[in-house]
Amino acid sequence: MLQVTDIQYIRQEVNRKGCSYSDVARRTNVDYRTVKKYADMEEFQPNKKIKKSQPAPVMDPVKDIVDQWLREDLKKKKKYRRTAKRIWQLLVENENFKGSDRTVRAYVAKRKKELLEESNEAALPLEAKPGDAQVDFGEAPFKYMGKVVDLPFLVMSFPSSNAAYVQVFESQNQECFLEGLKRFFHHIGGVPCRIRFDNLTPAVKKILPHGKRILTESFQQFALHYGFAYEFCNPASGNEKGHVESKVKYIRNNMFLPERTIYNLEDFNRQLWEECKRDHQRQHYEKKIEIAKLHEEERAAFLCLPAKEYTCTRYETVKADKYGFIQIDAKKYSTSPRFASQTVLVGITYNRVDIIDENGEIIVRHERIYGEKMKSMKWQPYLALMAKRPTALKYSTFYEQLPHNWQNYLETCTLEEKKKALQLLSAILKDYDFHKASEALDLAMASGHPSIETIKHAYIQLISGQGDRFTLQMIHSVPELPNVVRGMSQYDTAMFSERGGEYE
Repeated sequence: MLQVTDIQYIRQEVNRKGCSYSDVARRTNVDYRTVKKYADMEEFQPNKKIKKSQPAPVMDPVKDIVDQWLREDLKKKKKYRRTAKRIWQLLVENENFKGSDRTVRAYVAKRKKELLEESNEAALPLEAKPGDAQVDFGEAPFKYMGKVVDLPFLVMSFPSSNAAYVQVFESQNQECFLEGLKRFFHHIGGVPCRIRFDNLTPAVKKILPHGKRILTESFQQFALHYGFAYEFCNPASGNEKGHVESKVKYIRNNMFLPERTIYNLEDFNRQLWEECKRDHQRQHYEKKIEIAKLHEEERAAFLCLPAKEYTCTRYETVKADKYGFIQIDAKKYSTSPRFASQTVLVGITYNRVDIIDENGEIIVRHERIYGEKMKSMKWQPYLALMAKRPTALKYSTFYEQLPHNWQNYLETCTLEEKKKALQLLSAILKDYDFHKASEALDLAMASGHPSIETIKHAYIQLISGQGDRFTLQMIHSVPELPNVVRGMSQYDTAMFSERGGEYE
């Protein structure tokens, strides 16, 4: 695979300068098919910025239409653009165009070069152009998980329209940073042409002399995927992104103070979209036009979203300790007994840590740990091993985490019952938590010490939505019956009655 800088060069030469695949292949000493592969790759969207067109006498009646098509096409990959011949055909069919295809070809070739040259012109660092954005983190106090904590929030602002969006996270790590950017892009339905950042650690590994930087690989891949151009402020020069600095303060003061309570972070962030939308109903401080209207107008300058959404997942190969624990960012996560002292593949997102086996299947999924908690334990993979050694159960840390009803039940079980009970717990914990297992046991114990099958049956009732079934009450008293006299005398009496009271 080529280096990111080589891919960027190929995509720039083909998609932005209009060079042919073979020409770029010859200059880079890379196979023609490789050049075509990276230039047309679905996961990436080239960065295109177009200015105005110039008049052409023959094309005057339709030049606005053609220029609009060219602007649209320059936001797409080369293989998806309309050819000059196709443009001529569309003009003839829809606009009653009388010119020749050669006229259209000449105009399109000339106009493409002009638009590409305009797109490469340097802009002043602080120029507020429609479609440009600035991004930065801020912090505010929140009532979260029972206590007041400082949480970071990511802000994307648009200096031209004065619009801004915000999302709250539990960390300023790379996964939260990229997840926030992705949410902004997909919420607004497009990608800013250019984004200015501070020298954030998730994006910049090292600042070099003369304004150069070594960027993190994940940020480079993310930028290639969405196609935006990026700029970074000089060290200790926050004024170079003054708009987002002001927005961070504005959002903290007007949306997050005094401390707001967060019950569920995802629900809270969904609510923030609506709050940002309401804030856009204000007038622009200089233009005296509603921010929402200005922001809607600048959407025309956004790049198109790629066909596939970026998965903000970092993969690492980590060795587990002898207990089967791995360590990610100084936090411990359990795997499975069979991975003790072995290496495992780990997929890390902003809110999950997935342990993946050699077949790509997720063995264990953890919620990512933030704050003071240091360890996440998923007992389900360990229960199969524990079922083979039930006598050691009482001396394990797992025993202390069991609900009290399960502790009491296991103490009254035989050795064989303990094995089966642990196997059943393993099955339940694969899909549900201890609460469901405890509920099933309580239901099964209504009539005394239950068997494993009874607990299993109660568990199936619960997950199928049937709950506790009504038990029929049996009638214990037997109804009284008349006395029966046996013997021939009863036969004679019956025969006498049938003959009308006469004997033969």
